[in-house]
Amino acid sequence: MTLQQLFGITLPIIQAPMAGVQDSALAVAVCNAGGLGSIPCALLPLDGLRAELAAVASQTSRPFNVNFFCHTTPAPSAERERAWRAALSPYFAEYGIDPEAAPAGGARLPFSHETADVVGEFKPAVVSFHFGLPPDDLLRRAREWGAKILSSATTVDEARWLEARGVDAIIAQGAEAGGHRGIFLSDDVTTQVGTFALVPQIVAAVKVPVIAAGGIADANGVKAAMALGAAGVQLGTAYLLCPEATTGAVHRAALKSDAARTTALTNLFTGRPARGIVNRLMRELGPMSTSTPAFPLAAAALAPLRARAEGLGRGDFSPLWAGQNTTGCREVSASVLTRELAAHVVEAGAA
Repeated sequence: MTLQQLFGITLPIIQAPMAGVQDSALAVAVCNAGGLGSIPCALLPLDGLRAELAAVASQTSRPFNVNFFCHTTPAPSAERERAWRAALSPYFAEYGIDPEAAPAGGARLPFSHETADVVGEFKPAVVSFHFGLPPDDLLRRAREWGAKILSSATTVDEARWLEARGVDAIIAQGAEAGGHRGIFLSDDVTTQVGTFALVPQIVAAVKVPVIAAGGIADANGVKAAMALGAAGVQLGTAYLLCPEATTGAVHRAALKSDAARTTALTNLFTGRPARGIVNRLMRELGPMSTSTPAFPLAAAALAPLRARAEGLGRGDFSPLWAGQNTTGCREVSASVLTRELAAHVVEAGAA
């Protein structure tokens, strides 16, 4: 079965769910172009989630994907929070911010029965997860809607774990990918390998369709991934400059600058490894730190610093998520980009 048959789409292109830089407009544009548009739900409160799903449902009749994190919410640690704020104290002083005034906690929420209640009203065709899978009772609810289930694997072991739990397809997330790593069986980042090394290994290890993700920026990259056995491709970074994306001005400027050529995995912004453009915070503290609170609690203390710097047009404390290949970032509509990405697939089908 092809990816198109599995999901009921025309093109084997999935728009990666990207919390903080998109809303329903990007997903709708991709869906209406024939790909699978995605809604990132980890940052949405219940009323916001319902509004986003309603917006998609009212603007397209095509299948779409809703994406959730499935991490375990950590218990706050006063000791780690103090250490993190101490590491940030020179920046608070520089901007005249009271470190105690910064909020605590984290906004990213895992998939829950409350969110399932809302999503069940819309019965999306695809539900995808990051950081493994939710508990069996929650996964069962998604299956009851008739949804196909996706999740990301960053290693062969993770792919086998996902297949054993009945996912319908696996996203092979290579180390080049922007945003959060989907790693979940280990916290050892040395296990993370590149997309074109990972894809054929996972294809050989599982029987379900494999979707390539990470460092793919154009139609040639899509063609290469599918030549290695991928049934389709998931792309995020390439969509960040599209007018339908909500990427902020500071982030857009960074993507269009020479700085975008240098990215790194960092845990500074949320507490989990994620790939972004190297900025001041990453250079001065080092991209990986043992001082950060557990995911997603690290983000709170940075919020006032980020707001103040962005107000001055600076991304010093912002998570400028991007993959290693930003050459596909163009200010063209998401619908045009989606069709261009699948050009080789369309040509092969017409031949």
